[in-house]
Amino acid sequence: MFKRGLMVGFPIMLGYIPIALTYGVLARQSGMSLLELTLMSVLVFAGASQFMGANMIAVGAGAVEIVIATFILNFRHFVMNLSFMNQLRNIPLKWKAPLSLGLTDETFAVSALHSEEAKKEKGVYFYAAIILVAYLSWVLGSLVGGLLGDIIPHALSQSMGIALYAMFIGLLVPSVKKNIKVGLIAIIAMLLNALCVQLGMSSGWAIVVGTIIGALSGIYLLKEEEA
Repeated sequence: MFKRGLMVGFPIMLGYIPIALTYGVLARQSGMSLLELTLMSVLVFAGASQFMGANMIAVGAGAVEIVIATFILNFRHFVMNLSFMNQLRNIPLKWKAPLSLGLTDETFAVSALHSEEAKKEKGVYFYAAIILVAYLSWVLGSLVGGLLGDIIPHALSQSMGIALYAMFIGLLVPSVKKNIKVGLIAIIAMLLNALCVQLGMSSGWAIVVGTIIGALSGIYLLKEEEA
């Protein structure tokens, strides 16, 4: 089961490595040390949040601002974990905690496609292998990216900043295709962020305000549609 999990998780590894390399380079260029950016991957293990965190560090945001913004961005993990724990209801509790800590959008999607493995003997090793290969590839990719950040030309590393926007657009577009109001929510958050910056608010708090109010507008807009 463990070997099968490694094989199923292999495509995730191929997708994670280039993104992790980009994160490592950008985090290094933002002023983070090699130890700091690697520990962020080890302890946080959340691509979009790490990109946001590195970007907020680059613009001088404070710790409280970064924590609030990344918490809101990662709030979807509560929903994913509830679904995943329901899938693993026959698996001992001692396995559920470590598996939940390694859950990402990609590992959740792949695990959901192989829900039958949870009912098989030693099926937990299947999910553990998927998460382990994803986790190790992300951490190692971040480390290598941090090392490259000291080697590659600054102009080239700056051009890699497009990866931040590409990642968030990649998260946004599928939702917009399903519901155009999601795009409206993103525009509201963007305009609020720009307005806060123009009013003299720090970039970090501008992101937090835009994210929170944008999310609240989403509650109203999407609820109105359901009604």
